[in-house]
Amino acid sequence: MKKTSFLLIILYTFQLSYSQKIDYKIDWKEHISSKYDNNTITLPSFQDKNYNFSFVDGLKFSDLWKPVTPININSAKIINIQSEIVNNEYLKDLNASLISENVNLSVQESKIRDDLYYTFEVNPIYKEKGVIKKLLSFSIAYEKFNPNTSLSKSVEIQNSSLNSGQWYRFAIDTTGVYKLDKEFFNSLGINTNNLNPKKIKLFGHGGQSLPLLNSETISYDLIQNAVRFIGESDGVFNDEDYLLFFGIGPKYFNEENNSHINPYSDEVFYYINISNEDGLRMVSSIEPDENPSVSFTTFHDYKFIEKDDYNIGLIGRRWFGHRFYFENSRSFDFQFENLVTSSPLKLKLSVASTAESNTYMEITINGNSVSNLSLPAVEDGNLAAEANFNNDVFSSSDSVTLDLFYNNNGNPSAIAYLDYISIEAERELIFNDLQFQIKHNSIPNLNGIGEFIVANSSSMNEIWDISSPYNPTYLVNSGNNSEFNFKFNLGSEKLYQVVSYNDTYRPVELSNSYVENQNLKGTIFQNTQGEFQDVDYIIISPKILISQAERLANIHRSKNNLVVRVVDLETIYQEFSSGMQDIAGIRNFIKYVYDNASSIDKRIRYLCMFGDASFDYKDRVNGNTNIVPAWLSINSFSLTSSFISDDFFGMMDENEGTMVNGDKLDIAVGRILAQNPMQATEMVNKIESYYDSSAYGNWRNNFLLISDDVDDLSDKSLQETTDLIAEDVKASKPFLNVKKIHSDSYAQQTSSGGSRYPEVNDAIFDALEVGAVVVNYFGHGGEDGLALERIFDKINAQELNNPNKLSCFVTVTCEFTKFDNPLRPTAGEYLFWNKKGGAIALITTTRQIFINVGVQFNTALSQYLFDYENSQSISMAEALRLTKNDPAVTNNSQRRLVFFIGDPAIKLPLASPEIVVTKINNEDISSSNITLQALTPAKIEGYLLNEQGNIMNNYNGTVTATIYDKNIQRSTLGNDGTTLDGELIIMDYEAMGEVLFRGQASVENGEFEINFIVPRDIVIPVGPGKISLYSKSESPLSDQRGYSFEMNIGGVNLNAPEDNMGPDIELFMNDENFISGGITNENPTLIAKLFDDSGINTSSGVGHDIVALLDGDETNPYILNDYYLADIDSYQSGQLSYPLRKLSPGRHTISLKAWDVYNNSSTKEIHFTVFNQNESLELKNVLNYPNPFVNYTEFWFNHNSSGVLDVSIQIFTISGKLVKTINSQTNSNGINNTISRNITWDGRDDFGNKIGKGVYVYKLIVKSQLNGLKSEKIEKLVIL
Repeated sequence: MKKTSFLLIILYTFQLSYSQKIDYKIDWKEHISSKYDNNTITLPSFQDKNYNFSFVDGLKFSDLWKPVTPININSAKIINIQSEIVNNEYLKDLNASLISENVNLSVQESKIRDDLYYTFEVNPIYKEKGVIKKLLSFSIAYEKFNPNTSLSKSVEIQNSSLNSGQWYRFAIDTTGVYKLDKEFFNSLGINTNNLNPKKIKLFGHGGQSLPLLNSETISYDLIQNAVRFIGESDGVFNDEDYLLFFGIGPKYFNEENNSHINPYSDEVFYYINISNEDGLRMVSSIEPDENPSVSFTTFHDYKFIEKDDYNIGLIGRRWFGHRFYFENSRSFDFQFENLVTSSPLKLKLSVASTAESNTYMEITINGNSVSNLSLPAVEDGNLAAEANFNNDVFSSSDSVTLDLFYNNNGNPSAIAYLDYISIEAERELIFNDLQFQIKHNSIPNLNGIGEFIVANSSSMNEIWDISSPYNPTYLVNSGNNSEFNFKFNLGSEKLYQVVSYNDTYRPVELSNSYVENQNLKGTIFQNTQGEFQDVDYIIISPKILISQAERLANIHRSKNNLVVRVVDLETIYQEFSSGMQDIAGIRNFIKYVYDNASSIDKRIRYLCMFGDASFDYKDRVNGNTNIVPAWLSINSFSLTSSFISDDFFGMMDENEGTMVNGDKLDIAVGRILAQNPMQATEMVNKIESYYDSSAYGNWRNNFLLISDDVDDLSDKSLQETTDLIAEDVKASKPFLNVKKIHSDSYAQQTSSGGSRYPEVNDAIFDALEVGAVVVNYFGHGGEDGLALERIFDKINAQELNNPNKLSCFVTVTCEFTKFDNPLRPTAGEYLFWNKKGGAIALITTTRQIFINVGVQFNTALSQYLFDYENSQSISMAEALRLTKNDPAVTNNSQRRLVFFIGDPAIKLPLASPEIVVTKINNEDISSSNITLQALTPAKIEGYLLNEQGNIMNNYNGTVTATIYDKNIQRSTLGNDGTTLDGELIIMDYEAMGEVLFRGQASVENGEFEINFIVPRDIVIPVGPGKISLYSKSESPLSDQRGYSFEMNIGGVNLNAPEDNMGPDIELFMNDENFISGGITNENPTLIAKLFDDSGINTSSGVGHDIVALLDGDETNPYILNDYYLADIDSYQSGQLSYPLRKLSPGRHTISLKAWDVYNNSSTKEIHFTVFNQNESLELKNVLNYPNPFVNYTEFWFNHNSSGVLDVSIQIFTISGKLVKTINSQTNSNGINNTISRNITWDGRDDFGNKIGKGVYVYKLIVKSQLNGLKSEKIEKLVIL
């Protein structure tokens, strides 16, 4: 399948160069039913690539368009509209309240790493004079535009303000005028002796959260604030001198957050700097000379009540305060002195409820009924519903009492929450000895000169114009007049602060007020020699995880030659968000790096957020995991539209940041879900192991796909899409061995917990432990696992034991990795955290996704993840970035909920080409039609080619060959009885043939030869088989891949020699030194060594599998064919290792039956005893060998732990004198061996002296690092 072109080659007519018009036709289809979680919604439908639906915005027709020349988006308009009337029945489940008046064209410029596109949206179903219509066709007309095409930069490279000078900081929590006296400066640690106060500067952004839109960023550094310093004119800091400044607290209404409370921080930091330059000082306001045309003796005062105690759905960034449950009424008091009672109060109120039926919130003001807000029932995948009041009310007194009564409509489980109440009231402008703010709402709408008249002002000291809050100006009430007038220009919003020296705020002192110099902006591009160097990759980490973040950086510096910078969060916050947590501060830092690259192609490519994230930015929930904050949507109720996303940090263009549909991703972003240093170490260990020699193996040729079954009709596309992806990947990357696990092709069983697929669960475990570079599941799921039948759950994710075979998991399903809820870890998180294996990365979902979106996303993702048209060159996270920007996906807002968990720079470990098969049984495969018959000896010859097509004559290594029988035609079973047009939904599909042989051969000077005997159990009709090849070389460490279909398999060799003997079998547990009857832990590994003159049968003939039975249980056999691998240069001998799981404590017997290729069988059994490693640490078979000895012995013992054991051996004389202590560890290499024999002794004491001959006693002391359990044994040894 070829990659979709960004140039829209569709039914639309393009006339860009001539009439500047694009024509569109909407291809309306039958209604589509899409399932999410356990809900189904039916909607009008049209072409997938333009389809965008959400419960918040309704139905949209969207497109991403690449122009020939730039356009003036302000000139764009919709013309030539053709539509038809539809009725309410046509809407099905489309909420009529979301249908807008008119088509409403919106156009946004969308740059993707400086490639110019345009995103537009229209309403395909709209109202015109109350009549519902659907668009059939339309055109967009526009004018050309010639912009400046130079490389745009938000800011040039600069040094940080913190780079030099002395720096101190303090905190505030309220907006207003603050006073810093000499005592306060001294408390910060500042030596005010001989300090010229003119050199004191104040910096800070204030307490409002930073703008999300890139273009609204005010500064990329700390902002210096103009201050008043009373008494500084003499250059001496006298005891009576003090500094005044206007501080902006964290409570300030922000439309982006729909809240008065900063979502990220309750503390606001300001900085004091002392250096050689004079600080910025406030200047006197300049009043207009003209006479005022309007005089104001009143002002508008604003008060609010808001608390952030509850996040109703545990999603999004909206929090609520007062709860209405057992107590269903509350009263709130506001005081407005000198209220103008003839002027209305502007009342805004927001509430929400979680009721499953309609409920109501009654509002009264001073006992008078104002409104009865209707709170709709919760539905459509929402966790709450909200209602808002925004209207004028009146009060006849200064005291305003607002009462809320929640009418739960007889539903005792219904709960309501208050978001906020705000009241804006007009008051007489009378000074009351306290500082306050002055504004009047009519000022922006008037022209000319205005005048405020402040009454009772004799004790008022100053008026500050804080319209520009970082650079206020002042007027002094020098005459202490009882009425103070001041003039200003009308026509723009004005805000003033009334200042009384007797009513100022005092900041909060911090325990560590001193701030170290730093210069992130000035040094981020410098290499170790101080020279400019572009940055490829940034890792952002808190200080507690920084050492492991550096380990990750070093991996990519050495393995991938990337320029990596590790930056701690606090350093970013200090320079970019005034010391406060703020996601926009992090984004602004990344944009600073992105914009200042030396060229477009040298811009940063990867960003890693090194730490977990949470819906709670402020640690209000127990066990919170807000380590590195993520973007959370303002929508906090919908499981389909409320997103957590790191895309925000990778959107670098000026008009991006609000996460609207036109915002496109410029950087590949990933997140390491580490909560503490230990977990971070474990995750980096996994990444490090991904590059280790032990991770090189033929599993890198495997791709696993898993589909859900068909519970209802809308699920039909799940298995069809999965199968389509499998076939596309096979066609594009034929060297991959594509295994399909279609759940509906296995027998479904009924249990007390519902329908289950135990065989699917076993098949998934086996396939994962054999190994696959990518595992793609498509179907339903949730936080606890995959599919309604729980074919793979969070317990399985923790049990999975696939070290050195770590997969990239693609799970486009609902909420599989909803990691932002620290109260409920998900299956996806456990899969990523699994120390013994699990996932190296996940491309996964954090919320509920519609099936039709999943179909589009999965299909588009595969072409980038496997790089259909190229050799593998991009990282997994980059593949996700390209998918999100692909025209087939990018118009759908649900793309945001697909997340990359893992290292964003890591790539799929696909081997390099090319291994070539040249001969089979001495015949050239290019010139002969070769057929391998059952029981025929086969010899395969070939060589390895380099990129230039030459034989790699200096290559030496080992090649692994897997020979497959012909593909098999299979069908699903229709387990759930779902039908279409009366017919049971059955899917026919092609599966890979059985493995006839899996073995190894030496590669010498680039050439190899593999020999084996074809098993009797082949499918007899002749057809093409497959040879899959993988080669590994240790020096240098590298791998290659290859394949061939130039071979037929079928028929029987009637002249084959006779063989009536079954294979030889040796069995062990965990280690080849295991002795039958020994002890193990609950998860031991079965090891089998097999030999047969004709070779071992792995072809899954009927009844001829390699089968293990535990305690004789024939109903639950272990099929081990896929675990067997022949030895190097031998088809006759080989071995398998199979990890057993969750065995019960006690004595067990395991038997293994194997067949040779002639179908002769043998059986062998072994006995062992399982001890629960969490209940006791068992030691058996403690001995030293040889014993007696002269100058060398080994200490052996059998134990039942899978973790690292700290071992101490103390050697005593017969009289009890300690002569030697040996300390060591077992299992420190990560291999689960229950026999230890690696501790040796040379017969010398602790001082290195040879001890005398005789009998000695030694004590073995063992302690588990896993659970702290201890055990010890005493034995004797003899020195000769």
